[in-house]
This record gives sequence, structure tokens and C-alpha cells, in this order.
Amino acid sequence: MFAVIEEGSRQIRVQQGEQVTIDFRATAKKGDQITFDRVLLANAGGSSAIGTPIIEGATIEAEVLEPEAKGEKLEIQKLRRRKNSRRHTGHRQKYTQVRVTAINVPGLEVVTTPAEEAAAT
Repeated sequence: MFAVIEEGSRQIRVQQGEQVTIDFRATAKKGDQITFDRVLLANAGGSSAIGTPIIEGATIEAEVLEPEAKGEKLEIQKLRRRKNSRRHTGHRQKYTQVRVTAINVPGLEVVTTPAEEAAAT
């Protein structure tokens, strides 16, 4: 089962148990629960639910693993030729790392194959 959520200005595909990097949340603490209510699409094997634009009553629950994770370092260098003018700056974006714990979509029945059931046990 997977779902597509809208977080900030981007869409993220999530599955239960998966770790996801979202935009930085200053109020988040390790172990906190976060609920995403802007669910755009959900698929449960054989059946799907598509929102117009969101699925009413659908929520995704996640647990904060790391409240402040840092992205890669971006270096910006500006040079004006023959002017002896150089400028060098850097940026490192902050993120919050979460693990999806539950996908709740009303009216969506979960269809599992025998191979998925064997892998779950």
C-alpha cells in the first residue's frame, strides 16, 4: 500500500515503514507524531482512491526520527572577470527525517497477494 501526500510545495510517495525527508519543522522533537492530511492518492494493491484534489478523511501518520537533518553543502561562487571581484558563499538546507507508521484511508480495502503475506511473517 502506498500514498502520495503533499508536503510543503512538493508531492511525496510514501509507504508504511518507509523513512521520508520532509521540510524542516522547528517544533518537532524526536519521537513526536506528525499527521499529514493532504493525501492526493492512495493505492492498496487492487483498489485505488484518487482525491479531487485531496481524499476527504484520509491521513498519514509519521514518527519523527531526527528533528534536524542537514542536506548537502551547496557552494555559490561569483566571479567578475578582470575586476578582482570574487564572492564565495554556501548553503546547507535543514530537513526533518520521519518514518511513516500508518496510512488511513476510509473506504479503501487493502488487497494483499500471497507473496506479500509470506514476506510479512
